[in-house]
Amino acid sequence: MPRFAANLSMMFTEVPFLDRFDAAAQAGFTAVEFLFPYEHPAEVVGERLKRNGLTQALFNLPPGDWNAGEKGFAALPQRFADLKASLETALPYAKATGVKRLHLMAGIANRGERVAIEAFYKSVAWASEFFAPHGIDIVLEPINARNVPGYFLNDFGFARDLIQELRLPNLKLQFDIYHCQIIHGDVTMRLREMMPIIGHIQIASVPSRNEPDGEELNYPFLFTELDRLGYTGFVGCEYNPRGKTTDGLAWFKPYAGVKP
Repeated sequence: MPRFAANLSMMFTEVPFLDRFDAAAQAGFTAVEFLFPYEHPAEVVGERLKRNGLTQALFNLPPGDWNAGEKGFAALPQRFADLKASLETALPYAKATGVKRLHLMAGIANRGERVAIEAFYKSVAWASEFFAPHGIDIVLEPINARNVPGYFLNDFGFARDLIQELRLPNLKLQFDIYHCQIIHGDVTMRLREMMPIIGHIQIASVPSRNEPDGEELNYPFLFTELDRLGYTGFVGCEYNPRGKTTDGLAWFKPYAGVKP
């Protein structure tokens, strides 16, 4: 049975961020993820997590100036110093939460430019080697061009090839089913192909990015497929609730309380 993690950047937004840990636990989640924790002290985030008996499944490394449109800088050769600094920023949060996987964002760059590809390879290897002694995986997530125009990593095949080429034990694929359906389709066959390198999965309905209970994808089938494939990682609920978060959790009731 899949182990679901509530995404606290998108779910339970009816309450302030730190109170969302309580709300997720009360709704039956035993794990959480979020985009960024950096507006709050690491020890405070860790305390809220532990108080509720929650497991931290994932969060993102610092992306740069998010409000100005930056989406990471791993593929930006002139920002390598910022990339290295971002790893130091994230480390106290990783230690405070006990997280075992961090998402490295590529940034807005042209994948047709060799310098961008070289910068991305260099950044991915550096980040993976930086966190390896701490027992933390780096995950790479292809993101569709509709949601983030110009994003460097917008192809699952490119991500797969990079991971297989670098052969770093703690480098994995973040397989967001929503993004995969929009970019490529054929989600089930891609899950079957890429399962050996998948370190994290995320879900949302397509095309609306709401609760995983309808539209293009048959999520009950996909959840059964994940079990059949032997996936034991987390499934992050990275979706925008249609209304109040708790009103849209009927899909989750069969899975509530499943322990990490």
